[in-house]
Amino acid sequence: MYHRIARVLGLVLGAILGWEAALLFPGVPSMWTHPAFLRWAIPLAAAGALLGYFFLPSLTVRPAIAAANWLRSIPLAQLIAGTVGLILGLLMAAILAIPLSRLPAPFGPILPLIGVIILAYLGVVGMVLRYQDILDLWRGRDWRGRFKEPGREWGPTPVLLDTSVIIDGRIADIVNTGFLRGPLLIPRFVLNELQYIADSDDPIRRNRGRRGLSILHELQESNSIELRILEEDVPEVRQVDEKLLRLARRCGCPILTNDYNLNRIATLQGIEVLNINDLANAVKTILLPGETFEIHILQEGKEPGQGVGYLDDGTMVVVQEGKSFIGQTIAVTVTKTLQTSAGRMIFAVPAEKSA
Repeated sequence: MYHRIARVLGLVLGAILGWEAALLFPGVPSMWTHPAFLRWAIPLAAAGALLGYFFLPSLTVRPAIAAANWLRSIPLAQLIAGTVGLILGLLMAAILAIPLSRLPAPFGPILPLIGVIILAYLGVVGMVLRYQDILDLWRGRDWRGRFKEPGREWGPTPVLLDTSVIIDGRIADIVNTGFLRGPLLIPRFVLNELQYIADSDDPIRRNRGRRGLSILHELQESNSIELRILEEDVPEVRQVDEKLLRLARRCGCPILTNDYNLNRIATLQGIEVLNINDLANAVKTILLPGETFEIHILQEGKEPGQGVGYLDDGTMVVVQEGKSFIGQTIAVTVTKTLQTSAGRMIFAVPAEKSA
């Protein structure tokens, strides 16, 4: 529709300009009915109408649509911040223009214009880069960037939940023990990702997503901790992990996760991370060399003669000469422990062999 309107306007304006352009040629009379005038005016009006019809949309509508799309892609907060920064920069430039204009030539005529350009640029860039800090102050966050509500401050530090830790499910058990005191914050984009997983065509992913939603419902019904949906977003970023990292940096909150890659990236960026896998490894049973305990031998080990069993917390126990005891519960003596990237391993021998 806009292109049609622009073509009609271009047709009319081009014809008018072409008709008037005939007066620019020397010797052409100004009378519209004069044959000499018409000999120039009619062809020029037709040429102007054609040019306006074909080229005016390219000169007006297309740049306007491109500018509208560009403005639409800019977050509203940044657009408002840039506009406010531009106004402040122009006001400062107007104040400085009076003393600068009184300087001797050539500085007097030039410096006010240079001041307008520089201060307008600095105002826009400064406000766009720091608008989030200004919003934080406006919303009433404390000096650490932590959330506050009118008339009430949160004592314990809030914790941001990652999608992986919700699906894992162990967060509910940790909350029930009372080790987490701060409110649990679930960003809206994490909840959307969890819903997307729950609606997946893959049955495994669908079950994981539904398990995560069930865990959230359990946490919401629990009186042990406060659970909140965080509506804040990072619209300039698409990936959920990057959104979570920026939101954690902005809010000053740690991230609770069991995602190894997210853990590493957050650590590199100086963001505090609470990793459930690290917690699980830290609270596993510690057995020193020489201690004796009972273990049920489940299967054969990798090396000849080895038997393998597991403690209640999942720690692998490799029993030398334990192959013959597969299916039995025997007393073993610890010989050494080994911490690997996969967790802690315990090496032992049957107690009767160590005696």
